[in-house]
Amino acid sequence: MGRINIVEAISVAFDSIWSNKLRTFLTLLGVIIGVMTIITVVSVIQGLDKYVYEKMSFYGASDFSITKFSMFSSYKDYIEQMKRKNLTLEDVEAIRKYCKSCELVGASVSTTRNVKFKSQFLKNVEIRGVTHLDHLIGSVIELESGRHILKEDVDRSRFVCIIGADIRKELFHYIDPIGKRLKIGNKYFLIIGVAKERGKILGFSQDNFVRIPITTFQKIYGRKRSISINVHTTSLEKMREAQEEVRTVLRARRHLKFNEPDDFSFRTSETFIQFYKNATSSIYFAMIAISSIALLVGGIVIMNIMLVSVTERTKEIGIRMSVGARRKDILLQFLIESSIISGTGGIIGILIGFIIAKIVSATTSLPSTLDPIAIIIAILVSTSVGLFFGLYPANKAAKLDPSVALRAEQ
Repeated sequence: MGRINIVEAISVAFDSIWSNKLRTFLTLLGVIIGVMTIITVVSVIQGLDKYVYEKMSFYGASDFSITKFSMFSSYKDYIEQMKRKNLTLEDVEAIRKYCKSCELVGASVSTTRNVKFKSQFLKNVEIRGVTHLDHLIGSVIELESGRHILKEDVDRSRFVCIIGADIRKELFHYIDPIGKRLKIGNKYFLIIGVAKERGKILGFSQDNFVRIPITTFQKIYGRKRSISINVHTTSLEKMREAQEEVRTVLRARRHLKFNEPDDFSFRTSETFIQFYKNATSSIYFAMIAISSIALLVGGIVIMNIMLVSVTERTKEIGIRMSVGARRKDILLQFLIESSIISGTGGIIGILIGFIIAKIVSATTSLPSTLDPIAIIIAILVSTSVGLFFGLYPANKAAKLDPSVALRAEQ
C-alpha cells in the first residue's frame, strides 16, 4: 500500500508543478534556458551543415584552384605571403601544356566597381575577369540568354560582358539586356549574356556580378593582381594527380629548391567545408559553455526546491513509511519528481528553442533544421540533470526516521 506507484509518482510530480506556478517557473528557468540554447544553436548549425554541403561548394567534387594566398592564415602568414610571386596567365598556359591530368584550365581575377545603365546604377558589383573556359569549372555559370565569353573575346581583349541576375533585375527591369551597353567605371561593355539566377548564400547574393574577358580586365585594371587558376578534372584520383603535376610545373617556373615550401596554395571544396567547420566549432563550444552554466544553475535550483519539498512533506513521508513504504520507494518517488520537473523544463526549452530557430530562419537567410536525435539527447540531458541534482534531496527523504517524521508539523 505504501510502496511506490509509478503513475501516482508522476501524478504527484505534475501536481507539484501546478500547485505553485511561480516557484515552478523559477525552478524550470535554468533548464529551459540551457535546453533552449542547445536546440536553437543546433537547429541553425544543422541547417547550415546541410546548406553548406548542398550549396556552398564553390568547386566541383574534382575541381580545384591555385591561389597566391592560403585560406587559413594568420596576419603574420598573410604578410609573409604578400612576398609571393603573382600567378599569371603565362602560368595558366604552362599548366595547360604540361598538366596531362587537367581536363580544363581557366583563370579569374576580380575587383569591385559601380555599374550603370542610362540613369540607373548599382554600387559594389563584383567585376570578374575570366578566361573562355572558366564558366565550366567549379561553380558553373549557366546562361538564361545570350552566349559565354569565347576564346576570341579573350585573345582580342573585347569589351563584352555577361551580367548576373541582380544586374538584369535592378538596371533593365523588363528590357532585354542583350545587345545593350553597360558602363563599368568609365568604360562601356556590350552585354552578350545573362546568367541564370543562383540565389543567395547566407544572405550574400551570388548574382551581383559582371564577367568580362580576363585580358580586358588586365588592360583596364593592370596586370599586377595575382589571378586564380582554376582546374577541372574527371575524378578525385585525377584531381590528386593534377595537383601534383601543377605543383611540379609551378615550382619549376618559380625555381624553387627541393627543400623550399610551395609559394602558392590549393583550394578545393573540402577547403571551404573545413573552413566552415573551424568557424562553427567555436560556436558549438560557446553553446556548450552557456548551456552547461544554465543547466548547472537549473540543477541547483531544482535541488533546493526538492529540499523544500522534503521539508514540507516530512509527515507524508512518515505516514508512507509507517504503512510499508521502503526507503528505496521514497528515494524513487523523489527522483521521479525531480526528473519529471527537469524533463518538463527540457520539453519547454525544446519548443521555445525550435520556435526561435524558425523565427531566425524566417527573418534572416540562415536555414534551420532539427535532427530528432538532438531532441532525444536534449530530453535525456535535462532529465539527467533532475536525477543528479534530485539525488541528494531524495536520499535525505529516504533516510528520515519514520517516528520523527510522523511527529513533524505539516
